[in-house]
Amino acid sequence: MKIIKYNYIQLVIFAILLSVIGDSKAVYGLTKEEILVVANTRMAESVAIARYYMDKREIPATHLVSVALTLNETMSRDEYDNVLKVAILHALDRLSSQRIAAIVLIYGIPLKVDPPELSWEESELLRQDKSRLDSMAADSLGKNEEIERKKNELLQNIDKLLKTDQRAAVDSELTLVKKGQYNLQGWIKNPYFLGFQGMPSEISKDQVLLVSRLDGPDAATVYRIINDTLQVEKEGLQGKAYFDARWPRPEGVGVLGGYQRYDLSLHLAADAVATRMETVVDQREELFAEKCCSEAALYCGWYSLGKYIDSFVWQRGSIGYHLASAECTTLRDKNSSVWCLKMLEKGVAATIGPVYEPYIQGFPLPELFFSQLIEGNMSLGEAYLTSLPYLSWQMVLVGDPMYQPFKPAQEKP
Repeated sequence: MKIIKYNYIQLVIFAILLSVIGDSKAVYGLTKEEILVVANTRMAESVAIARYYMDKREIPATHLVSVALTLNETMSRDEYDNVLKVAILHALDRLSSQRIAAIVLIYGIPLKVDPPELSWEESELLRQDKSRLDSMAADSLGKNEEIERKKNELLQNIDKLLKTDQRAAVDSELTLVKKGQYNLQGWIKNPYFLGFQGMPSEISKDQVLLVSRLDGPDAATVYRIINDTLQVEKEGLQGKAYFDARWPRPEGVGVLGGYQRYDLSLHLAADAVATRMETVVDQREELFAEKCCSEAALYCGWYSLGKYIDSFVWQRGSIGYHLASAECTTLRDKNSSVWCLKMLEKGVAATIGPVYEPYIQGFPLPELFFSQLIEGNMSLGEAYLTSLPYLSWQMVLVGDPMYQPFKPAQEKP
């Protein structure tokens, strides 16, 4: 696993500086006129949902992009490049006199994009390597260090030929739709991520779009998300926050990496949220028990891989995500138990998850995401974008990017 170390003091300073700026709308400025909405004409109700959302948010009708795409949740790189990407670039060109800052993908838009197809030569090399691997497995009796080493080399070569590090979430790839050509291998640092401010970047902020989706297991769920979002914006998000760490908060400060860094981030996120609502922190390795989290409005925790734990009674407008690999591999397979799908089924209005292995540092940093959200100056989409380390990668935000469940503290009665 790749490990990147963050100095959490540096990140907290960035968050403080952001709050001192005042009205973050002046910085990020996401408005209804700056949203492009994309629907799949081949998916029943996709266009109708898009128009319903645009009417409720008063997004100009000219900002709708209707495109015919596969009904599968995974699209080929060729379809992405030559159909979806082209349609969006045409729309951006058509609307070039206006500032488009965000794209909202509607129910029916594929979730994942495959790597580029293999050339004939690559296919032949792959066939040969697989044949060698099969022969090695058949010929070997018991464990042999040399054989195991050669097996591992072949497996690594096969993985490289399959270009698995070039597959991505459609949403994450589309953040760079204005960039043109870029390296598909691995991830690209997000220039909006607060932890990377002041560092060199291969892309600029004006090349990045905020991308989220209004999606779920069925059309009814998507309509419910839209309606819940709008209702809660009027009333404010009510309920409790739950953070499920695995270990006690570490003593002292310093540079942490990997799992320890994100576990600490859950504690720091809970500290920030506790200033606005009742907050529960569990620091045991076990997850929250089933049915023990009443009035759940916010949630972040880990680690139950691909198996949702039914611990929560979700409030209208609730937001949460689970730190585990591939929790957004599907949003339609109702037989799946991945967290994003099940949380949407159970009633959340927004969630975050990866379509493939993101590595832990691919997740939005909880302390940044929740602290910005709870302050009320940033929308859901803005809090996501500034807490997300990498683009052209695996992460998906399901929810209305304009959703603002909390008012700024100075506006509270």
